[in-house]
Amino acid sequence: MPEASIERPQNPKHGDYASGFPLKLARVTGVKPMTIAHDLVGLMPPINEIDTIVAAPPGFINFKLKNSWLTNQVESILLAGETYGNIELGKGSRVQVEFVSVNPTGPLHVGHGRGAILGSTLANVLEASSYNVVKEYYINDAGNQIDAFYHSLYARYQQCFGIDAQIPADGYVGNYMVDLAKEIIAEEGDRFLKLPRAEAVPTLGELGLKKIIEQIKADLELLGVSFDVWFSERSLYEKKQYETALSLLRQAGYIREKEDATWFVSTALGEDKDNVVVRSDGSPTYFATDIAYHYDKFSERRFDMVINVWGADHQGHVPRMKAVIGALGISPERLKVIISQMVTLRRGGEMVKISKRSGDIITLREVIDEVGSDACRFMFLSRSADSQMDFDLELAKKESAENPVYYVQYAHARIASILRLARERGIDYTDGDVSLITSEPGLVLVRQLLLLPGLVETVARTLEPHHLTYYAQDLATVFHSFYKQCRVISQNKALTRARLKLVDATKIVLAKTLHLMGMNAPEKM
Repeated sequence: MPEASIERPQNPKHGDYASGFPLKLARVTGVKPMTIAHDLVGLMPPINEIDTIVAAPPGFINFKLKNSWLTNQVESILLAGETYGNIELGKGSRVQVEFVSVNPTGPLHVGHGRGAILGSTLANVLEASSYNVVKEYYINDAGNQIDAFYHSLYARYQQCFGIDAQIPADGYVGNYMVDLAKEIIAEEGDRFLKLPRAEAVPTLGELGLKKIIEQIKADLELLGVSFDVWFSERSLYEKKQYETALSLLRQAGYIREKEDATWFVSTALGEDKDNVVVRSDGSPTYFATDIAYHYDKFSERRFDMVINVWGADHQGHVPRMKAVIGALGISPERLKVIISQMVTLRRGGEMVKISKRSGDIITLREVIDEVGSDACRFMFLSRSADSQMDFDLELAKKESAENPVYYVQYAHARIASILRLARERGIDYTDGDVSLITSEPGLVLVRQLLLLPGLVETVARTLEPHHLTYYAQDLATVFHSFYKQCRVISQNKALTRARLKLVDATKIVLAKTLHLMGMNAPEKM
């Protein structure tokens, strides 16, 4: 038996909801779809919320809501206030969202910003869906990249004192390393030159590492991104999770010694090749520490679901992580991975490649400084995570309907202006009769408001927060259309009070949508 489903029709003239179930049923019964549709309509009892149920070619059942039920939902939105749109989906399940997690060896760039906004918006939506969410940043503060950072910083530090020091072949050569060395010199002077190299390198490196992490935190805060946990990779060794995870895999027969290295036998779980976890020199690979980290997430901290937001360069890492999760006795379905694709910066038609400020990489801070946090958040969310995107800096700064950020926020500011005017005129609309909203523009606006809870559920289930930007733009468009066609404050006092209630409800929904995206809902623009 095929599964019945109800969806919103593409053409609103067909009704508020539609089901193609008769078409599915016809394929397995041989009965004509319209015959099935008419028979099913005849079997349906009256429903308080539904005005009409009709069979429509080639085999649909269309449902239209009662206008009186629709307008009464305005009262429900006003009563719910900021909680409108919240749903009971997660029922308190513990979810960890790990995102950004950039190596603390340099400043954040625009690509990191996209992952930051994806992760923080998802966390907002999941919290609104009654999940218990923990936002986490994984600090890669161990391994070869940290050693390279330490030695690179020490070389830059020496160079600032005129010493001919060489940056390691695998070192960090960005101009930011020179600035970091100068900052440390301003605070500490030449004291690291007086220490033996074996002591100076890690001591200076730790100081630099701390400063980079502080800078990352500050940049993310500018973007409205915060974390509940900053998890240190080093702790996986100090607290024995690394040792425990590999021991469990070894006991289960998934660890093998060959070619002077230690391997995870991925092929036993359907992978194309095995993967090194410990190199021949005894140092763990990135994969090995990730195994320990996910063992900690699932087995020690017992998250019901883990969502990782990773950059495009981690695409190939997903299958082996799923495989090792299964090898640890954890359902791979509990691990969700979102791959955030590359970002290209443009100014109109011209691609931006080099930072004006440093002649080096374009940092996230530079983009935030130029266009603002809200524009960054909306633009980064405006495309699905798995698609590459162009970020037009000029468009993000325009104060016109061309700029979707401005367009949406202006709708909220316009609503706030209407409500201020009502207060100035002493209009009390608390007893407004929403049943007076009978014109099509008003009813279309109500229908748009009622989509938010379903949208929240869609985003929470699919982990695709870009749908919020489309909804925000659609809601702004519907409101602007209503505003042009229906005078809110007029000589008709009863209709004025009813429309003010609708406008107030629209403000609640638009603000909730903006806040889910981590954006401001301005009262004036």
